[in-house]
Amino acid sequence: MAQRLALQRLLSLAPRTLPLQGQQMLPSPLAPRAPLGPRSGAFGTSAACRSTFNVQDGSDFQDRVVNNPKPVVVDFHAQWCGPCKILGPRLEKMVAKQEGKVLMAKVDIDDHTDLAIEYEVSAVPTVLAMKNGDVVDKFVGIKDEDQLEAFLKKLIGA
Repeated sequence: MAQRLALQRLLSLAPRTLPLQGQQMLPSPLAPRAPLGPRSGAFGTSAACRSTFNVQDGSDFQDRVVNNPKPVVVDFHAQWCGPCKILGPRLEKMVAKQEGKVLMAKVDIDDHTDLAIEYEVSAVPTVLAMKNGDVVDKFVGIKDEDQLEAFLKKLIGA
């Protein structure tokens, strides 16, 4: 069930640019016809988008978290968790303030039970601080912005 929902989410986000077999590909009405000037993208990417990502599977976690040279904050959460809905955006905002010194991985425990078990997550939200593939700090529950800032500064060594 969780895999089916993850696949549906992925398919809803994937651009439909490839034609079906036997069809010709038509230009998208939204495709730019000429360069847009100095900023070639129609939309900018905020620092929060660049520094925060959703974990797709175990190998994605290994590649983007465990093997990452940068420190990574891992937010284990669930869709049904009220405190997670408060902490998640707050943590994303604080990570974005660090301007790329730390990354944030979001792990939905319902979709990635194996990772939750491996990292001994017994309640959500659980946040791990990882450096060079090792858990160096951890907290469970909600924290205010000052506590999150201290947590992140300790992780990046500032």
